[in-house]
Amino acid sequence: MSLIDWLVLSITLLFIILYGIWKSRGTKNIEGYLLADRKLPWYHVGLSVMATQASAITFLSAPGQGYSDGLRFVQFYFGLPLAMVVLCITFIPMFNKLKVFTAYEFLEKRFDNKTRSLTAFLFLLQRGLSTGITIYAPAIILSTILGVDIFYTILFNGVIVIVYTVYGGTKAVSHTQVLQMAIIFGGLFLAAYMVIHLLPENVSFTDALHIAGKMNKLNAIDTTFDLNNRYNIWSGIIGGFFLQLSYFGTDQSQVGRYLTGSSITQSRLGLIMNGLIKIPMQFFILLIGVLVFTFYQFHQAPIFFNKVEVTQLEKSIYNSDFKELENKYALAHKEKQAQVEQLVNAIHSNNEKQIIEARTNVQIADKKNTEIRKEVTALMKKNDAKADTNDTNYIFLSFVTQQLPVGIVGILIAVIFLAAMGSTASGLNSLASTTIVDFYIRIFKKEGSEKKYLSASRWATVVWGIFCIVVAFYASRLGNLIEAVNILGSLFYGTILGIFLVAFYMKWVGGAAVFYAALIAEVFIVYAWVVNLTAFLWLNVIGCLLVMLFAFVIQAFLNANAKRV
Repeated sequence: MSLIDWLVLSITLLFIILYGIWKSRGTKNIEGYLLADRKLPWYHVGLSVMATQASAITFLSAPGQGYSDGLRFVQFYFGLPLAMVVLCITFIPMFNKLKVFTAYEFLEKRFDNKTRSLTAFLFLLQRGLSTGITIYAPAIILSTILGVDIFYTILFNGVIVIVYTVYGGTKAVSHTQVLQMAIIFGGLFLAAYMVIHLLPENVSFTDALHIAGKMNKLNAIDTTFDLNNRYNIWSGIIGGFFLQLSYFGTDQSQVGRYLTGSSITQSRLGLIMNGLIKIPMQFFILLIGVLVFTFYQFHQAPIFFNKVEVTQLEKSIYNSDFKELENKYALAHKEKQAQVEQLVNAIHSNNEKQIIEARTNVQIADKKNTEIRKEVTALMKKNDAKADTNDTNYIFLSFVTQQLPVGIVGILIAVIFLAAMGSTASGLNSLASTTIVDFYIRIFKKEGSEKKYLSASRWATVVWGIFCIVVAFYASRLGNLIEAVNILGSLFYGTILGIFLVAFYMKWVGGAAVFYAALIAEVFIVYAWVVNLTAFLWLNVIGCLLVMLFAFVIQAFLNANAKRV
């Protein structure tokens, strides 16, 4: 990056951090630190909810997902609006009525201590792991730009967010997230404009979409029902509904955002805002990735987008083999570019026969490029068995840093960093609040002072921050980060949601039944994932339904035994 880009990035981040610290000054009690005194308006709630979900992973991996796999990932969010409706009707009024700090307090009132502790523990496990992944995402940027080992950039990013969150708590997180989302939206529109602007003069936005469509990148809707297909309309609406309901209804990183609302109405409006905006926003981000794909049909893409792995290969004994593959790749691209230009001419002439012929030729040429890339990744593995051969997380970053003009690069890198700060800070804040409220205060310090609770909350944030940094060191092995986070959530969210649905709708079921039902269901979900029994979105449905079924059966058994006695 240029000096101007570094200045834009540094000034933007420094302003956001100082603004958050300034707005959070005067926090003196645990309610102010964890829930911003429950005084925030609906637009604060809505933008904070969105910023918590839209991490750096969204802006690094989602365009890469669009580039590699087209638009079909957007189906993952189709269950979101329905989930928001259920939350507004059921969850928000109950949480507001009980004035809880965390979602898991409700479970003790409804069931018992052990059920509350189990659910809180499952949350801490999956959120701690997920937050570690969100720390890793922006570390990729610094590592790539500076050419330093990612170990140091992970450490740098983690420490910055820990300091920022420890000082300001939820007030700092919520206030900065409003500004973060404004900058993020502006950055996204700027990125889309620049991709279109950089296309050849004879290729319009409509032409770019036609080219992407002919290469199967606009496959936004898949109506086939297949349990092993990760993304189709059925897994999105049904599996996505259960995942989003659990995420927004039982994950403290989100519950803590709308508990800050000044009233039930303000919290509801915030969630509805999120439900209406999230799908178009995600579609737009994926579309940027598709447009980047189209751009690289006219300009040679890197043979591999992760520069670190390429550099290691260039320094190895396989350098000559790699150079030979690079030459083959350049020739293959020229062949493909000629076929793509013929496709553009056929589209302009509206000659369907020529379009079909040109599309077939482009697909054949593209397949040749893909095969060469496979040879490169095989060479990487031959050189280093631990090499990271999945470069989707680097596609958008590579495009931004190599193709965009000075100044704009700094803005878009700032967007990714801001997203990382917002989601990571929310994650650490929720981990600290759950640890303190659901374990520390309840078990160890029932009669402590507000000052002690506030101090304990800050120390819990530090401890969880260190844990998440350690997790980030291993995140490179997880492939596409946006998929990794959602797979991780799906291992736990179904079980957690099942516990809450039993609490709300199965009034005759007691704590013992739901506790053992959750344990059995979680074992089954982990087994189903290990043996690849079904696509990960369906794990949310299965886990939830299993908890409800097992709880019903176990309670019936307990009731029968009680009658015999």
